[in-house]
Amino acid sequence: MSSLPLFTSAVSVLLFLLVLFSVRRSHIRAEYSVGWLLASVVLFALSRSEWLLEALARFLHIDQPPVLLILGIFAIFLLLFFWASILISRLRDDTIALVQRLAILEFQIQHLNNAVQFENGKTKAER
Repeated sequence: MSSLPLFTSAVSVLLFLLVLFSVRRSHIRAEYSVGWLLASVVLFALSRSEWLLEALARFLHIDQPPVLLILGIFAIFLLLFFWASILISRLRDDTIALVQRLAILEFQIQHLNNAVQFENGKTKAER
C-alpha cells in the first residue's frame, strides 16, 4: 500500500488529540466532541487495518483500497458536517423562541410598570 494510510493515521491521531485538547480547554462541549472522536477512531482503524480496507473495497467493487479510504474520509466528515448543521438549525430555532419569550416578558413588565405608576399617581392626586 502507499503512504496514504500512514498519513491518514497521523491525521486521525492529530484530530483525536486536537478534540481532547479542545474539550479540556472548553472550546467544544463534550457532547459535540463525541462525533469527532468517533470519526478519528474510525479513520485510524480504516487506515491501520489493511485487510479490512481491502475486504471493504472488494465488497464495494472498488479496485484500489486507498480510494475507499478517501471515500470513507469524505463520508465521515460529510456526516459530521450534516450533524453540525442540524445542531446549528436547532440552536437558531431555540434562539428565535427565546427572543420571542423575552419580548413578551418585556411587554408584560412595561405594562405592570405603567399600571403601578398610574396607581401611584392616582393615590398622590387623591391626597
